[in-house]
Amino acid sequence: MTDPRTPDTAIPLPLALPFRVSALPNRKVTRFDLAPPREDRAALAQVLGITAVHALRLKGELRPVGRRDFELHARLEAEVEQPCAVTLAPVKTRIDEPVTRRYLADFAFPEGDEVEMPEDDTAEPLPEVIDVGAVAVEALALALPAYPRAPGAELGEAVFAAPGVEALRDEDLRPFSALAALKSRLEGGEGGAGDG
Repeated sequence: MTDPRTPDTAIPLPLALPFRVSALPNRKVTRFDLAPPREDRAALAQVLGITAVHALRLKGELRPVGRRDFELHARLEAEVEQPCAVTLAPVKTRIDEPVTRRYLADFAFPEGDEVEMPEDDTAEPLPEVIDVGAVAVEALALALPAYPRAPGAELGEAVFAAPGVEALRDEDLRPFSALAALKSRLEGGEGGAGDG
């Protein structure tokens, strides 16, 4: 039996662990364990636009389903470093989550100008080569915090107004702040019906 892994890949990513579908066994699972070395993780951090990928592992298996389909089931474990969205201080994040992909031989792209998001976002067309490295890059990119925050970092309130005009604050825009202010004035006796 030929080795389902193939050295050539069309995806120019820093990680690659390709499996040629035609060489995958169709009656048993194919296990994989991708844990790239430091230089590959450094290249990946650059591609993702983050400070560092300190650790990364995608461990799982490719399972045949039916006569021609395959499923990938794996666990992504990583530790990444990004700048805080508020202070730019380094923020480390641990990621630990399942990764599932379904490769369908009969996958059909929706037709028409307006396409709704499918309920099952794990399904995709069965390629000639399943690159576990590309799956790891995609899964990590989706798992990264969009706005990492260092402990205690908070966004301040920016207040702008023309000279001589009272600035509108966030509190003023809350739906019940005017009612709360009126209630406190009435309870304090200002403008109450019993005055006079």
